[in-house]
Amino acid sequence: MNVIPAIDIKSGKCVRLYQGKFEQMTEYSGHPWEIANAYAKSGAQELHIVDLDGAKEGEAVQLSRVAQICQLEGLNIQIGGGIRSHRHIKILFADGASRVVIGSMAVTNPLQVKEWIQEFGADRIVLAFDINIDKKGEPIVVTEAWQKQGTQNLWELIDLYKDSGLKYVLCTDISRDGTLQGPNFDLYAKCQQKYPDILFQASGGIGSLEDLVALKKLKIHGAIVGKALLEKRFTLEEALKKVSSC
Repeated sequence: MNVIPAIDIKSGKCVRLYQGKFEQMTEYSGHPWEIANAYAKSGAQELHIVDLDGAKEGEAVQLSRVAQICQLEGLNIQIGGGIRSHRHIKILFADGASRVVIGSMAVTNPLQVKEWIQEFGADRIVLAFDINIDKKGEPIVVTEAWQKQGTQNLWELIDLYKDSGLKYVLCTDISRDGTLQGPNFDLYAKCQQKYPDILFQASGGIGSLEDLVALKKLKIHGAIVGKALLEKRFTLEEALKKVSSC
């Protein structure tokens, strides 16, 4: 399992939200590039970046900062946040991104996103589905930086992409995001059971090394770790060593 550090950027600063709420945002010291460089030196091979300004505005905002981070050697960068056009994707790839993360567009315009998967390749497109668990226990997808509640469940949306060659899905239970209280293990177990050929990335709630061990046992492909590293619950070196040894 890949341990993937996350950096969320807003107004040029590294921040974390609590349960996706912009009004509950924690700002961390250090330039995003400095934090990314520290992760690279600590052994990270992948890095997950979110342009929160872009996610909220629905367009690219932090392109220059993302481009700067993409120049770091030895890191595969996947970037999301407000990616809703062919032009934006091409700019990010030209700047050195390895993968782009498509969120709202994957819900609202699947035909367009399928074309992007065909054009750029399944290896370079990650579909991000952010969900709330409803009263019936169904994972309902939300969009527009977690501001708009949807009506489709996660399984229906993934099924839409069965014929596209879809490879990567990043799934976040936003009720867990930023809480450090553990990820939704039941959700990821169902993801693996229903779609064993898809490489899932788990996001939201990871707060301990034991959480990473449990995700690896579920055979999740990648674990996005943000706040736990910034809050020094454990170091990236400790996480990489723990995952490799279990």
